Amino acid sequence: MNIPRIRHNDYGVLAPPALGTWEPSLSVTVVVPAHDRQETLDLTLAALSAQSYPEHLLDVIVVDDGSATPLRLPELTPSRTKLISSPPGGWGRAWAVQAGLDAATGEVVFVLDADMVPHRRHVEAQLRWHHLAPYVVALGWIDFTAATELPTPDQVREALETGAEDELFPLSPHRHDWAEKIIHDHDGLRTAPSSLATRIHVGATVSYPAALLRAAGGMDTSLKLAEDTELGYRLTQAGAVYVPDPESRAWHVGLPTAMRDHRALKRYNDPYVADRVPDRRYLRADPGRQWLVPYVDATVPAGAYEDVRATVDALLAGSLPDVRVTITGPWDTLTTTRRSPLADPSLDLRLIHATFDHDPRVHLRTDATAPLPGTAPFRLSVPPGWQPAKDTVERLVGHLEEHDGGTLCIALEETAQGVTVARLDRTSALSRAALVSAPDEPLDDLVDELFGLEWVDGPSWGFKRRPATYPPRRRPPSELAQLTAKHEKELALHRKRTAALRAELAQLRREAGKNGRDAARWREKAESWRQEAVRLARERNRTVLKRAVRRVRDLAFPTD
Repeated sequence: MNIPRIRHNDYGVLAPPALGTWEPSLSVTVVVPAHDRQETLDLTLAALSAQSYPEHLLDVIVVDDGSATPLRLPELTPSRTKLISSPPGGWGRAWAVQAGLDAATGEVVFVLDADMVPHRRHVEAQLRWHHLAPYVVALGWIDFTAATELPTPDQVREALETGAEDELFPLSPHRHDWAEKIIHDHDGLRTAPSSLATRIHVGATVSYPAALLRAAGGMDTSLKLAEDTELGYRLTQAGAVYVPDPESRAWHVGLPTAMRDHRALKRYNDPYVADRVPDRRYLRADPGRQWLVPYVDATVPAGAYEDVRATVDALLAGSLPDVRVTITGPWDTLTTTRRSPLADPSLDLRLIHATFDHDPRVHLRTDATAPLPGTAPFRLSVPPGWQPAKDTVERLVGHLEEHDGGTLCIALEETAQGVTVARLDRTSALSRAALVSAPDEPLDDLVDELFGLEWVDGPSWGFKRRPATYPPRRRPPSELAQLTAKHEKELALHRKRTAALRAELAQLRREAGKNGRDAARWREKAESWRQEAVRLARERNRTVLKRAVRRVRDLAFPTD
């Protein structure tokens, strides 16, 4: 089978057939978890009995999740419907859905809540996508109603057969506005980044390839709420593509808890989601905390003790607190038989084991492919002897998230033996590439095609060789001590500048005083010069007057 290659979440490369114009071939099991919802369950099953999807390809499993009054199958149901009870040992929606998944035989598993009334082509609309690619998760489009008077199962079936589904219930103004906004703002989710597309996974009406759902681990049955959020995250890591189909419409009878009491629901869900969904960074704002599922899974192969310790120490001391480190090596070769402690051929391996065996953040694994609890969205591999700076891993992940890339290959150094490389991979990119790869096709080429692969320079991102002496002989100062010393140095510099400014101010004041005295003397001189000028002017005027009087007298009384 030639599997389509979908880049990111851009399912636009798929060409779904128009409803009613194609011939389905995949079998589907509809799982309906139910708890004390007999009245709405009857409507759900009536609507399923009138679906356009071929009856011989569709079967239904109703899972009674410990109803106070045991559920029963009504008269109007699909021909291949069975009712089972949740197995002992658990309860809740996730437990019931998992019981249905365990009993399902269809190639596609379609989960539909017992308060949903699907339109006639609801199942067909979602299943057409599964015929195009085996890693699509299709989601229905929900209309809500707060109706208190419900139609009968016969009325529901008749409405589906006559195309009058829109008239079954009064439409509530409430919608999944947040999900519809994400879908609308990202071209039907086709341009949504990986960490955002997963958020619209709502389990009230959704269909999965059975193999993909089982490979992802099925439901987390420890959860009583938020199981859809957690499953959506794991499906993303498994390589899923999300396709919301507005033609796969269904009524939701009654308003969900998220609309009735959002604050209380969020208060309950946040601790569980924070522990299991590392993409929700705003829920992991507490410094120094450790979480069930890490944000980055780092791998360091065993080597020289000093090299491994330097690399692991730097990873654990980084600005990202939720980093889990795995050191791979032949740990099963370490025996307790008598040996020369200092001449032990496995001495370095034994010292690494002694250093990290009791650190809960570090795992010693012989098989690097063996799964650890929880799947991190990013995987980092670093050769021993190289140390990232404090913020290196956080910056690398931020860069990959900003560009929604698949892999960063980090060139550390180039020697005659080749290029030493660290790399950061997006888990969902590796999973998608594995799903669509042809035999012997290079995985990196596929990652580049599906998500993008980029090379960067290691030293410019903060990678460096470990110091010649490691661990350091003197304990390095704590971050607080370093900050204190830095502030003391800055304070001393400010004090020196303050003293210089004060001396300059005193000099200016002295000069200002001298200039004031000089100005007073010049004012006195100026006043004396003014008075002298007035005096001279008066004397000159008297002289001129005398001369004028003398001239007049001479003219009036000439002398012989």
